[in-house]
Amino acid sequence: MSVKPTIISIAAVSGGGKTTITQKLGLELENTKELFFDDYDFENAPDDIIQWVNKGADYNLWNLDPLVSDINRIKTSKEVPSYILLDYPFSYLNDKMKKYIDLSIYIDTSLDVAMARRILRDHTDNNINDVRNDVKFYLQYGRVAYLEMENSIKPNSDIVIDGTLPSDKIVELIIKEIRDRGL
Repeated sequence: MSVKPTIISIAAVSGGGKTTITQKLGLELENTKELFFDDYDFENAPDDIIQWVNKGADYNLWNLDPLVSDINRIKTSKEVPSYILLDYPFSYLNDKMKKYIDLSIYIDTSLDVAMARRILRDHTDNNINDVRNDVKFYLQYGRVAYLEMENSIKPNSDIVIDGTLPSDKIVELIIKEIRDRGL
């Protein structure tokens, strides 16, 4: 009898906590494998995210074959995990990926908190002008990408969890949902 892992995707805006939650959830659940969207180089992916959003944010323009390939490799490996956790921003909106996802979670982090986290994460060794340029770019262009996630990904997720909660509490709520759903 073959084992079918439960595949859980975790989405959030940049700085919203998806990597932290994916890692912590992997430590709490038994027999997991984590895959992180940012670890992949997707050929022919949109070069300009802002332009992609402004043209309608077609999630199927992303060729996610490397991620799909890794999921299939894990599913058919000698030791199949109970869970595959995806740090993955698109929920069910990419047609190739949606058939793999059993549960989609959106970490709903307010944009100001996400921006503050990004600044703390990305600018530890930078000067104030780098921070200013990042914030200026966000205000002039990048905010539309964050809003796209709030308007498209969030409503297409199975579970929405408050991203301002402590990460341990978020993981606790996810585990409760997994158990309540029998996954």
